[in-house]
Amino acid sequence: MSIHFTVAGLTRNLFHSLGLDHERVPRRLDHEQRLLLECYLAGQIPESAWSDYVFEMPELARHVEARRSRH
Repeated sequence: MSIHFTVAGLTRNLFHSLGLDHERVPRRLDHEQRLLLECYLAGQIPESAWSDYVFEMPELARHVEARRSRH
């Protein structure tokens, strides 16, 4: 028997802030998130604004880490 459930964004953010999320592969980004990621990596988004985006969408930070670890 298996049980499947989804975690709401607020709960996901709580798990992330506590370091309890251990996703190895970041989930896919939607078009807007990919654009934000590319703009940040190109230096077009200041750190202060980026931290706001990451607070709302923690998966962005995982993608940055994954991208930087490849280079």
